[in-house]
Amino acid sequence: MNKTNIRAYIAWIAICIIWGTTYLAIRIGVTDLPPMLFAGLRWIAAGTILIVIQRALGNQFPAKNEIKHLAIVGIALLGIANGLVVVAEQWLPSGLTALLITTLPFWMVGFESFLPKGPKFNAVIISGLIIGLSGVFLIFGKDFENWIRGDYLFGVLALMGAVISWSLGSIYSKYKKLNVHLMMGASVQMLIAGALQTSLGLILGEYNNFHLTQNGFYAIAYLIIFGSIFGYVSYIYAIHHLPLSLVSTYAYINPVIALILGWYFLDENLSTNILFAAGLIFIGVTLVKKGNMLALSKNKV
Repeated sequence: MNKTNIRAYIAWIAICIIWGTTYLAIRIGVTDLPPMLFAGLRWIAAGTILIVIQRALGNQFPAKNEIKHLAIVGIALLGIANGLVVVAEQWLPSGLTALLITTLPFWMVGFESFLPKGPKFNAVIISGLIIGLSGVFLIFGKDFENWIRGDYLFGVLALMGAVISWSLGSIYSKYKKLNVHLMMGASVQMLIAGALQTSLGLILGEYNNFHLTQNGFYAIAYLIIFGSIFGYVSYIYAIHHLPLSLVSTYAYINPVIALILGWYFLDENLSTNILFAAGLIFIGVTLVKKGNMLALSKNKV
């Protein structure tokens, strides 16, 4: 194994761990700080730092016609989806939030199936959806009355909105190819998303409740340095040097890390019921991805 491959595997391990820890950092941050300003400051700082680095490396700023499309993706993925995750974590446990985000492929395959060239449902996809959604039902079914009351309901609805926005933004990004350096494109998306979230926070009057505590500062700093800068750099390096099928497995490892950290540091519930549900969701996601690949391969024939 050469040095490039070793660095690529280190980058993959890094995103598996780091992006699993961000849910804990968000949960700690929103305990002390208002959600939109907390989220917005993270992306503005990270985007600015990354753009400075990219320009120093000689990478060009995107053309005006490309910024429009970067804005659409950035607003959908980071501005709305990530913003709603932060909002949801005001009420939902960090580990459970990460686990439910794993259901993203269920939504994506549903939306994409409506496109003319999108993959159509097959037996493998349907089986995956049934198994995966059974895991989701297992989480909520036992205490359904509690989940639909008050703050928990707001958290669940915010998380649903986040997954839908992330799905639509991902599909748009998949079909709209741009001639932009990946890291520069991500940096611009961060800036746009951060500006949107910060503006919304100011409009909502969050500034009056913004008091930077020690925990809040550490949470923002961690998300900027590790979650955004180091995480994105590692991800882009990994996908350039390793098979995407391997790199994408981070999505299964992140919620496991988040569940363990939430249980250990915040005393979040980690019952046998949740672990079994997680297993069902992971199996469901695997089947949906497999069925999606089969459907796409048929479309190419």
